[in-house]
Amino acid sequence: MALNYQRNSYTLWESALKTYNDNETRFVFNPKICLEKSFEEVQYALTKYKVALQKQKQTEIWLTLCNTFTELFDGNIRKLFDSLNNVDKIRNFIQKDNKKKFPYLSETKICNYWMYVIYQYTDRKYKNIEKLTVAPDTHVCKATHKLGLITEDEFNSNNVQQIVIDRWQELFKDTKYKPIDVHTPLWLWSRNGFKEIE
Repeated sequence: MALNYQRNSYTLWESALKTYNDNETRFVFNPKICLEKSFEEVQYALTKYKVALQKQKQTEIWLTLCNTFTELFDGNIRKLFDSLNNVDKIRNFIQKDNKKKFPYLSETKICNYWMYVIYQYTDRKYKNIEKLTVAPDTHVCKATHKLGLITEDEFNSNNVQQIVIDRWQELFKDTKYKPIDVHTPLWLWSRNGFKEIE
């Protein structure tokens, strides 16, 4: 997720799997071992199967995160989710208290979606999953506008992401639905050009 910047997620996951299955490059998924390697070795391992596309910048991001995970969680990111186990606390820890230690992951859009992916695809659960907001990327913002939930002026404003977050939270308040649940359908709908269902 930390390197998922304007790219096809499926291709990225395929690249990650190839990197993990290769004994020469697998070490990138172990923060402690990463920090024992040279910058060039980490860069090669990240770019061999194109986990990283921006050689310099994304290797720097990866090593910063490896340092964060090692320094704060003994190299085990699960400890972050186990120790806090609360969406608001995790978000504050990443986005406010330690923003520079979580490059890219601390951004509004990615932080929420990253927590959602952890929740959806691992055994980590949060006490207040309903606090996960919709991840307001370009497609989610476009779909929210298409549905008429935000105006043209709001869509074109500098704080459109926060407006989209607030609008979905208002809409689902006191319902059984969670804003993050609509992320994938909205994203796919926009990504596919808002095709009409026949």
